[in-house]
Amino acid sequence: MVTNVTRRQFLHNLAAAGAIAGWPNWMPRLAFAPTQTNPRGDVLLVLFLRGAADALNMVVPHGEGSYYRARPTIGIARPDHTSAGAENRVIDLDGFFGFHPALRPLLAPWQAGHLAIIHACGAPDDSRSHFKAMALMERGVEDERGPASGWVNRHLASYNTGNSSPIRAIGLGGGLPRSLYGAVPATAMRSIVDFHLSGDEQRAAQMMAMLRDLHQTEDELGQIGRETLGVIDTLNLLDPAAYIPRGDAVYPESDFGYSLRQVAMLIKAEAGLEVAAIDLGGWDTHFGQGGSTGLMAGLLADLGQGLAAFHADMLDTMGQISVVVMSEFGRRVHENASLGTDHGHGTLMMLLGGHVRGGKILGEWPGLGESSLLGPGDLVATTDYRDVLAELVRIRLNNTAVDQVFPNYQTKTEGFVF
Repeated sequence: MVTNVTRRQFLHNLAAAGAIAGWPNWMPRLAFAPTQTNPRGDVLLVLFLRGAADALNMVVPHGEGSYYRARPTIGIARPDHTSAGAENRVIDLDGFFGFHPALRPLLAPWQAGHLAIIHACGAPDDSRSHFKAMALMERGVEDERGPASGWVNRHLASYNTGNSSPIRAIGLGGGLPRSLYGAVPATAMRSIVDFHLSGDEQRAAQMMAMLRDLHQTEDELGQIGRETLGVIDTLNLLDPAAYIPRGDAVYPESDFGYSLRQVAMLIKAEAGLEVAAIDLGGWDTHFGQGGSTGLMAGLLADLGQGLAAFHADMLDTMGQISVVVMSEFGRRVHENASLGTDHGHGTLMMLLGGHVRGGKILGEWPGLGESSLLGPGDLVATTDYRDVLAELVRIRLNNTAVDQVFPNYQTKTEGFVF
């Protein structure tokens, strides 16, 4: 049995052994919220578009002439622009706004009333710094003086449902997203397969023996050993390669598609998942952004196909799922000399689920006229992103402690979800 070893020594030894065995960097966090008994709300999926996605070319204000004057090269042709092929035109949604043509797969959830767009939203920070904006937004705070923990983790800490699953909260990608930092254990992984301990069987056996020794102790190390074994035992029962999506759902052959596929599998397995976070990068389109085709169109195709597949796959249970898509800020209204867009301010958020005010463009549109723009020529954010998230937390996740999730901010209810 392992005794008289510090947590620092244990993690150092485990990391050293992992460097030989290819062990992933996924150790759960320590410290646990007090046990409560509250009803579970929706499963929450947070998709973060890292790099500041260009909201104006995602959901295009094709009814505003200022958009086309500002973007003579990268602007997306109006729905009735007959000189452009139909595959290159905006897909009209309400006579004023429309989808980029690469987002055509999202028409199905839009028409089903399961997809809503909140345009011209964002954070009060106007630094236009990726690092700062992402850090503040994922922490759910207005400046550096706020808590270092993430808003999702504070939700979990303030509303523990008594769920003891080792995969209550997961981050899929290269590491744990900042929104999941905090007191409640959260697991970061690239793939469920990472937990199957394939590869060097001898090293894997050594890892398991170490963890099982820790399992027998009643101290902090025993707790982390039990938590880690729980993650492994749970995920060893799941095989992403054998998973068959519902109906005609086809996930894109990309990291994003694979991550969504795994989230769907975990939800259907009823393994205790409450929150999942996925990052989708590459949205910093300073150069060669493209219009209806090109760099950003490829990113949007992956996003649209992935979300549409997830919606089709989970259609029977969309009433218990809330998906939010967000980015740290938007892009400048005017295209730049490199046929791209520079860092801006206002962006958009997408809400996907069975209880959103779907089929609508929500929020207050400020316009793109020169007198309506912020600073050097940016879209104004008329809706604070925390108001959108707070509604999800309070109404769909059943957590009324919104003041703990978003401290020092008085949230407003706008009716985005019900």
